[in-house]
Amino acid sequence: MRERDGHRAVLPKRIILVRHGESQGNNDPAAYDTTPDPKIQLTTQGIAQARHAGARMRHLIAGGGSTNWRVYFYVSPYARTRSTLREIGRSFSRKRVIGVREECRIREQDFGNFQVQEHMNVIKETRQRFGRFFYRFPEGESAADVFDRVSSFLESLWRDVDMNRLNHDPSDDLNLIIVSHGLASRVFMMKWFKWTVEQFELLRNFENGEFRVLQLGSGGEYSLAVHHADEELLEWGLSPDMIADQKWRACANKAMHVRNTDQVEGIYLRE
Repeated sequence: MRERDGHRAVLPKRIILVRHGESQGNNDPAAYDTTPDPKIQLTTQGIAQARHAGARMRHLIAGGGSTNWRVYFYVSPYARTRSTLREIGRSFSRKRVIGVREECRIREQDFGNFQVQEHMNVIKETRQRFGRFFYRFPEGESAADVFDRVSSFLESLWRDVDMNRLNHDPSDDLNLIIVSHGLASRVFMMKWFKWTVEQFELLRNFENGEFRVLQLGSGGEYSLAVHHADEELLEWGLSPDMIADQKWRACANKAMHVRNTDQVEGIYLRE
């Protein structure tokens, strides 16, 4: 908790990253031949997945014993993420939502313009040989490019919290829900937890409508291990060392530990 300009900046209790529901492009890649990626819509199944995700998130947030809680949404401007937000929002009453912001920097990786599937299949084979993080799609982006804009978004997010641009009452638990895409969400966690490129490339993509919970631990660090079990973390591609770090974060005390984020051969060092 920080004091700034006469008000207290209270850290969010949770930051929840959720991938959009199944889209027409997920169901049939040929949709990209004629429809721009930002305009791809959810399928009927995707709408149901988004609605179910909203119910699960509300159960998680409201099930912590606190009656004083609020949510704030950030959403990618793509049609499928905005529709996902609409379905998630059905689980939250108006009084629980303190704001919604469309955020272009958490949009999908740019794969170019219209994506002819025969051509894209060849390109994706080349990406596997080159490396998933640094390969830049012709007329599009690499995952490294997405990392840069997501990093910029993270800086803005913390300014929003620090300066209370979210108009959050400090007596309420604040939950940030970020409705985005698979790659952008994985890159968000990579930046947050200072994972290496090698560690990033181990990660499995989110399923449609799936979410990850970064929850504030007892000592002031965010961790996936507060809410998620070891089995989930292993299934998502985290190595044993990465899981051990998440467990450390779940109970680390910032007042007693100074964390050295340098890494030697993928091992985190602590002072």
